[in-house]
Amino acid sequence: DLRESSRLISADATLLPKEKANKLAILDIMEVYTFSILVNTFGNIPYTEALNSAKLFPKYDDAKTVSTDLIARLNNDLSKLDASGAGFTASEDVVYKGSVAKWAKFANTLRMKLGMVLADVDANAAKSAIEASDAGAISAASDNGLFTYLSASPNQNPLHVDIVLGGRQDYIAAKDLMDKLLGWNDPRTGLYFSKNNAGAYAGGIVGKANTFVDFSRAGAKVIAAADPYGFADVVETEFLRAEAAERGYTVAGSAESHYNKAITASILYWGGTQAEADAYLAQPAVAYATAAGNWKEKIATQKWIALYNRPYEGW
Repeated sequence: DLRESSRLISADATLLPKEKANKLAILDIMEVYTFSILVNTFGNIPYTEALNSAKLFPKYDDAKTVSTDLIARLNNDLSKLDASGAGFTASEDVVYKGSVAKWAKFANTLRMKLGMVLADVDANAAKSAIEASDAGAISAASDNGLFTYLSASPNQNPLHVDIVLGGRQDYIAAKDLMDKLLGWNDPRTGLYFSKNNAGAYAGGIVGKANTFVDFSRAGAKVIAAADPYGFADVVETEFLRAEAAERGYTVAGSAESHYNKAITASILYWGGTQAEADAYLAQPAVAYATAAGNWKEKIATQKWIALYNRPYEGW
């Protein structure tokens, strides 16, 4: 659909040059996002010969080559975006309601993420992509790229459809995560999960047969009909900045400051308060200076917790 939309817009002679360029760039950004999910999941994938009906057996391209090209495409897209021109209308753009400037922030965050994927195999490429993106990437909750579901069928949050409307009883909290939440008095515990039938928070062992009534289930926000899906947000972006600082890349702010901002933004997003975030971060087991492990462990553990409802990104 993205590719077909691009074809139609390219052929539309009625569009002003800036509007056409903005629309084509936004469509390509979402195509890059989609390919990034594929390459990060599967490694080598059909890419240069993909989406071509004349190529029934497209060749598989090397994952690093694909990732590098995706960054190059974002570089080009960002050079084409111009906030002084129109993009899609507010009704057409279900993510940013027509804001070209916010699409630029999204693209910069996506470029940061793609760069970080390469960090251990091509540090120079990663450094270049991340440093070019830092200033322009998502920096506030108002910049979050969210796809908001509707409260009415059939366009509802799939978890609402499965768990609430479908009445499924096979989604419970995992012990691995619950132990961290309870052990650190995490204010997101009651926002992520509801209590079990005994009125307590409890997680089941992953992979084991678990009795549904004995364990916590997904919280009200997680299974709300209109709860949005996040393409990218300030939480993930701040964790990327924290990692970039630790890797020695030139980004504004310290690793600790970005770590604190990411955790605070997560707690606020879920419905917690600033005071709760401050108290959580003040704990020695959570505070950046005293938390266990090296910087990779500290950042990854908190990123995993914060991206609870985005398990692909957490993984």
